[in-house]
Amino acid sequence: MVFEAENVRDWRDHDVVDASGDKVGTLEAIYFDTGTDEPAFASVTIGMLGRKRLAFAPLTGAVVSPDYLKVTATKKQIKDSPSIDTDGELTSEQEPELYQHYGLEYQPGVGGERRLGRR
Repeated sequence: MVFEAENVRDWRDHDVVDASGDKVGTLEAIYFDTGTDEPAFASVTIGMLGRKRLAFAPLTGAVVSPDYLKVTATKKQIKDSPSIDTDGELTSEQEPELYQHYGLEYQPGVGGERRLGRR
């Protein structure tokens, strides 16, 4: 699925559901692959009031609807993924862990640049 970058801000705060339709959380931001400029991961706000955090879900095979973003990962995979505080930032050290969590190959930029950029 090709995502229209112009619409990314419109998706914020939409529900994120897993492959079986279970709500995982709400969309916080989209992380793009800096090499291809393609959407790679969604950061998803999960947790209870006062204990919220951002987990990550890969966008490969994701489907966007007017009301939600449906990802192919399971709710458990997303909740168990590397996470950050709601006001935190994904570090360059966490990027390879995130890809490994989902069984995806991690390749930094030719000059060692970060792979993911947030929008």
